[in-house]
Amino acid sequence: MALHLALCICVYLLFTQSAQCNIDEYDCIDIYKQPAFQHPLLKNHKIQETFNLDGNIERSNKYSTQEHCPKGTVAILRQGNESQSVRLNSVEFYGQHYAAIETMQNGTIYRGAEAEISIHELLILTNGQYSKSQIWLENGHAGQVNSIQAGWTISVHPRLYGDNITRLTIYWTRDHYQKTGCYNTQCPGFVVVSRKLILGKGFWGSSVYGQKSLTFRMQVIQDGSSGNWVLKFFDEVVGYWPKELFTHLNKGASLITFGGNTYLSPSGISPPMGNGHFPMTDLKKTAYFKNIFVINSNHKKVYLENKKTRLVAGTYSCYRVTYLDYLKSTGLAFAFGGPGGQCGF
Repeated sequence: MALHLALCICVYLLFTQSAQCNIDEYDCIDIYKQPAFQHPLLKNHKIQETFNLDGNIERSNKYSTQEHCPKGTVAILRQGNESQSVRLNSVEFYGQHYAAIETMQNGTIYRGAEAEISIHELLILTNGQYSKSQIWLENGHAGQVNSIQAGWTISVHPRLYGDNITRLTIYWTRDHYQKTGCYNTQCPGFVVVSRKLILGKGFWGSSVYGQKSLTFRMQVIQDGSSGNWVLKFFDEVVGYWPKELFTHLNKGASLITFGGNTYLSPSGISPPMGNGHFPMTDLKKTAYFKNIFVINSNHKKVYLENKKTRLVAGTYSCYRVTYLDYLKSTGLAFAFGGPGGQCGF
């Protein structure tokens, strides 16, 4: 029987001057009985314990907190009904808006991406809306796109989170969102190896406009030995997407995108993105990505070059994206976001 853990997460909502408290329920499940192994392609999969990332050999379970599961188990968040889909994550679906930078599709193959991402609270009132700040890694042709996504999400959709808490969230699909893919571990696929309560968990704090800026470091890297795609949160290996899940990403990523994404409500109103303000150069007053790296085809970490990227922005009146100067303290950085509103379809 799985060990059950419940965490009370209270977030002070700056917009409403009130606190919102939620009980997050995790199960500590035998690592070999986690949802991933219900996938038919993973029935004989052997769990990877040592990872060859960016030329460094690492092991999982480097936890340093009391919030972890017993040895031999992993933490799985109890979420909505996995048999029901949540609104899909593709630009071709009406209602999606983006403010991001992405690599040029010129035949270059990447083995991963890394960035420090600012954390923000947003007030999202309407069921079905979401706002995200994340990294996308993709490969494949139209209708067959393989996609991995990782970052933070605020969603009031009852099948995902149903609250206004900023949470670490991942997503994947192997067929352009048609029949495969899901958030976190809502469907078989992503293999969790960390005993820490990470996936779906609310962040410990948020940036405060004009006063302080909080960030987290996210890495998604294709393992140099196995070809699996590994998720790291700060220095913790959370888990990985086995290469067997994919038809194109197993060869590397041809497109990497960094930035924000929103989806509107049935009323036609799009939620705020980033910190809800248009981008600025003052990092205490804007949402941003900094120290942006890519892992090249030789598995070497290099700074993303702005001459090899392009800006992606939808409705200028709602969302914008701005390159920031390259500084030693921030590396390549950009700011993004906006208030949302009547942004069209």
